[in-house]
Amino acid sequence: MDDIVRNTKNISAMKMGIETFIEKFNKNEVVILDVRVPAETKLWGLKFAIEIPYNQLPDRLDELPKDKTIVCVCPNEYRSNMAKEYLRFKGFDVCNLESGLLGLMARLKGEKAKDLKI
Repeated sequence: MDDIVRNTKNISAMKMGIETFIEKFNKNEVVILDVRVPAETKLWGLKFAIEIPYNQLPDRLDELPKDKTIVCVCPNEYRSNMAKEYLRFKGFDVCNLESGLLGLMARLKGEKAKDLKI
């Protein structure tokens, strides 16, 4: 039973809630890694994100900071979860954004966009 509890804690530690992300982003403690393909980011890009498509990660690891937590994002959590696992294997401090980009954009809608200090 202890192993199950420990694994559950590890899994939850690999996700960052949106409010925590906003707080840490504003303190310059995290960066956001957008792993969508260029066609997606061209239509709807984030000026404050590092944009590296998931399939290009192995060739572009040198573009990622080693001194901050990397928060992987995609519209939901599918590709970002794969990116998180790959980067964790490569030794990065990394997690997923809970609810993905769709959740973040819903949270930052309208006047609430000012909560994120860009």
